[in-house]
Amino acid sequence: MRRAATGCRRLAPWAGWIVALLLPVHLAVASPTAFSWLDADGRPSASARDALHLLSDAATDGLSASDYRAAELSEQASRLRTAAEPVDASRATFDRDLDGAMQRYLRDLRFGRIDPRSVGFRIARQHAAATDFTLALHAAAAEQRLPALVAELRPRLGQYDKLRDALARYRALDAEGAFVQLAIATPVKPGDALNAVAALHHRLVALGDLPEQAVLAGGLYDAVLAQGVRRFQARHGLSADGVIGRSTLQALNVAPARHVQQLELALERLRWLPDLADGRFIGINIPMFRLWAWDAAQPGAEPVSMSVVVGKALNTRTPVLSDEMRYLIFRPYWNVPRSILVKELLPAIARDPGYLQRNDMEIVRGGGDDARPVAAGSDSLALLRQGALRVRQRPGPKNSLGLVKFIFPNDDNVYLHGTPAQQLFGQARRDFSHGCVRLEDPVALAQWVLNDGMQWPRERIEQAMAGLASLRVNLARPIPVILFYMTAMVTPADQSLHFAPDIYGHDAALARALAARQPAP
Repeated sequence: MRRAATGCRRLAPWAGWIVALLLPVHLAVASPTAFSWLDADGRPSASARDALHLLSDAATDGLSASDYRAAELSEQASRLRTAAEPVDASRATFDRDLDGAMQRYLRDLRFGRIDPRSVGFRIARQHAAATDFTLALHAAAAEQRLPALVAELRPRLGQYDKLRDALARYRALDAEGAFVQLAIATPVKPGDALNAVAALHHRLVALGDLPEQAVLAGGLYDAVLAQGVRRFQARHGLSADGVIGRSTLQALNVAPARHVQQLELALERLRWLPDLADGRFIGINIPMFRLWAWDAAQPGAEPVSMSVVVGKALNTRTPVLSDEMRYLIFRPYWNVPRSILVKELLPAIARDPGYLQRNDMEIVRGGGDDARPVAAGSDSLALLRQGALRVRQRPGPKNSLGLVKFIFPNDDNVYLHGTPAQQLFGQARRDFSHGCVRLEDPVALAQWVLNDGMQWPRERIEQAMAGLASLRVNLARPIPVILFYMTAMVTPADQSLHFAPDIYGHDAALARALAARQPAP
């Protein structure tokens, strides 16, 4: 074995704060100098000025400068700079307050301000204790590299930087103060007369859905304007038909301040996620009814993308969670959940004795795919009502799970699966399921999932779907699956900013939780 060097290699000037950031929290931390943020004359140091700028600029990351007392700290710094002879108490107060504010700012930037579990999300908060922010902060301050530390702590997902850029644009729109409500009598179809042509043109240009130099037909809702409206509709989860109906007009009249809040909440949620920048993962954005599958090892490859159906907003919401996909099952059985059996199937069977047979369903005793079928009759139906028996749907084209399901074991017992109800994917709003996620193109996802050295070409996948028996395939490596909730997102397909309605009320709940958060002491 090669002997370790006896001397110490001198670290590059920028390396100190990186090493400090990676040190576990239980290591002893050397005491900083008497004042971490003051120079030899007792005035705010260059790093203190950098820190104050970062805190004052916290809004660029969707954070609030007031949470870190940025204005008050700037006033303290100004007094220290102009005082004839700063007193020790003032210096100590400023040094302590700035140090505490910066540590809180760095924690919030890295891990988020709110524990996702406190707002009902099944995403474990990352281990903030594993990072020694005190040591990392002091090392970066000593090297005068605070901006570099902040850049390193931001989420590495490209989505984060894109949303930061979008937030800056919408803040600028909000600051202009020229946003007025469009007064349009709906519906308006392409070719119809329209008095608000100029106002609509200005709105579409401001939002990036229409080029400023577009030539318009005065007083007419022409093809140029209609194309801009279609783009706007597609970005807002509406049917892109070019017709200005009530929903489209309401979306056009949403003030920029509301979109600023959506972007801020989206940035907060990205800070909750584990680091996914280096591997494969599947993400489902619930309110946008969309799935993407990425592979960071193939940066130039287009992600797999498809529409999905999620849980009903009223009573069977799809949970927000993070877990790992471990296997998939071709030609699965559907074991009907007790809640669906009681609320839907038993009433249907009572109305129609042939319901089970017509839907390829059977009553069975026991658990597992090898459970024994029981003949339907008054006795078995009575036991079914009592919970002694259960119902399952046999594999095949009628099966509610389609011909493949993807399993990432979780406490909510949700998974991804195909569906015979393909017509639902033609609708703009797609919250119809009992909680699981239905896939528009399960074959494409199976091909992507199994494209990990497992020798599963599309032909073999289609053969497994058309086979006679269920088939479980374990993955060579688990794949992270994130069921997330963001009403603002830059989508990979067109790299444009999309907004979605808050169908589950999660935005409103998170906004309340953030508003209740106390400023730094």
